[in-house]
Amino acid sequence: MSGWFADIVWADIAQACLDTLAMLGGSLVLTILFGLPLGIALFLTSPGQVWANRLGNGVLALMVNLLRSVPFIILLIVMIPATVLLVGTSLGVAGAIPPLVVGAAPFFARLVETALRGVDRNTVEAVQAMGATTRDLVWRALLPEAMPGIVAAATVTAVALVSFTAMAGVVGAGGLGDLAIRFGYQRFQTDVMVVTVALLLLLVQGIQMLGDWLVRRLVRR
Repeated sequence: MSGWFADIVWADIAQACLDTLAMLGGSLVLTILFGLPLGIALFLTSPGQVWANRLGNGVLALMVNLLRSVPFIILLIVMIPATVLLVGTSLGVAGAIPPLVVGAAPFFARLVETALRGVDRNTVEAVQAMGATTRDLVWRALLPEAMPGIVAAATVTAVALVSFTAMAGVVGAGGLGDLAIRFGYQRFQTDVMVVTVALLLLLVQGIQMLGDWLVRRLVRR
């Protein structure tokens, strides 16, 4: 068994894991920071809501749909000039985060919008009848009621980001995907490929289990 793992440099595996976690953590936080307000805006500007605006909603929806329709590998390449402008490089962990956020934030925003649409209309109308401002409506009614759905959306987005980080290895972003491509694929080191894929599967499973646990906790309240 030890001979079968002869190609593996465990220090490289450990560094790749840290790079993947850094990309995932940084991009997930920024995705939530940008995607949550965007999802709220999509919901509030939709027909029948407090900021109902067909033009504004149409522009937001078009922007979200366009970004979601671009394959991530293409987005990585197209965004290289913007990434260099923002973070000074298109390589490594820092160079991967901007396209990761741009690719995931619209996806998360749509999931947030869907979660908000699931809030009981009677709850919204009751809060509005008490003279609540839009801010109060969002913070005291919509977000608390939709929180299980939003946490589930963040979980799905985090899982998608894991696959995006693996694809980012194509342009030298580092992480497990980069290791799998450079050594597992290009150098035909099957054991490296197997280990990196197994670690990615464990990461996805851990994220999903944590997300499911949080959703159950929120639902019980």
